[in-house]
Amino acid sequence: MEGGGRWTVFGVSSVVSLHTHPLVCTTPSTNDEQADESQQLCHNARWQGEMSTAVGEKRSADAPADGQPDAKSMQKAEARAAFMEVFAKLKAELLSEEPIVSQPEIARVWMERMMQYNVPWGKLNRGMAVKESLRAIEQSGQGTTADKAFQADVLGWCIEWLQAFFLVADDMMDGSLTRRGQDCWYKVKDVGMVAINDCILLEAHIYAILKTHFRKEPYYLELLELFHEVTYQTSTGQMLDLITAPIGTVDLSRYTMEAYMRIVTYKTAYYTFYLPVACAMHMAGIKDDAAFETTRSICLKMGQFFQIQDDYLDCYGDPEVIGKVGTDIEDNKCSWLVVQALIVATEEQKRVLENHYGKSDGESVAKVKQLYRDLAIEGKYEDYEQRTYGELVDEINKQKHLPKAVFEQLLAKIYKRQK
Repeated sequence: MEGGGRWTVFGVSSVVSLHTHPLVCTTPSTNDEQADESQQLCHNARWQGEMSTAVGEKRSADAPADGQPDAKSMQKAEARAAFMEVFAKLKAELLSEEPIVSQPEIARVWMERMMQYNVPWGKLNRGMAVKESLRAIEQSGQGTTADKAFQADVLGWCIEWLQAFFLVADDMMDGSLTRRGQDCWYKVKDVGMVAINDCILLEAHIYAILKTHFRKEPYYLELLELFHEVTYQTSTGQMLDLITAPIGTVDLSRYTMEAYMRIVTYKTAYYTFYLPVACAMHMAGIKDDAAFETTRSICLKMGQFFQIQDDYLDCYGDPEVIGKVGTDIEDNKCSWLVVQALIVATEEQKRVLENHYGKSDGESVAKVKQLYRDLAIEGKYEDYEQRTYGELVDEINKQKHLPKAVFEQLLAKIYKRQK
């Protein structure tokens, strides 16, 4: 789900080209000490590049276009830069508090390196959505104070920490090699299975942050329950994904629409769309159960829409735009495309899928893609996209619990997206 331009570092003494995040770090050194030094330099450059990018985006936004400043771009760049500053503060807090502050220096160094490597990357859409949602909710009142805006960003980073926890674990379960343009954490030379404990630490950080910043708030218990609940829901979605499409086993009889929708709802929709809005609702003092039910219904449908888009883009998206070459076919993913194909395929066409789906050779991938063309799967997606967008717009307009802008700004980010 993460795209964008790439930086590349070749070898130890290479020049880092400061373009756009993420940074691809490769250290083909024959000397372990040199490799460690190269990896650290590469990662430091990546962090500095992220901060420089935020500043650069703001400067670009400040520059007038046809005599007029690009207010929207400027606002986006300023919001991202402010959000990144909150991460630095939270990281420093965790390193200066118990239990890490009284541990040997080697523990503090590891913790800082682990957080820096895994947390502050990606698009950050989930985390930044908390403050955006809160401001939309409070637009008719006194507005969001600076203190509440900061707290919203803190909650946003709790979601990004949760995302990091999920991704580090997911990469080990899938046997992945790279994530966000760098080696998966467990693939880093001196990490390995220590990453299992690091997953536990990343999740524990969430509750340390919540305790520090929200224990005196009247909605503290609600936040604790919300994060525990969403973690449980996402874990069950991951479980269903793993047992439906286990690595090395292709059993297309398991690829049903019911199984697919349960996977994407629990694995993606809850923490990507519902969690940020629910956090903002608690901050705004909303207690109405019906408001949360309506929000859950709309956000889950939006999350399903988002994941189905991802599946479509994996096959039909432009790799130059989405930032990766799609591999769902080779990886035997329980994708919306293959589920749709199985629904309408003849027995002969199903045999083509059985013989070629989940295989990495180019001929097999080409045969599956040709079958998708024969079955007009792309057209089925376009029909789904228009129908679902219309349904979401109707639901947003009919609900009376929250300002429409809360949902409209989320929908605007994903409708007709190209990456």
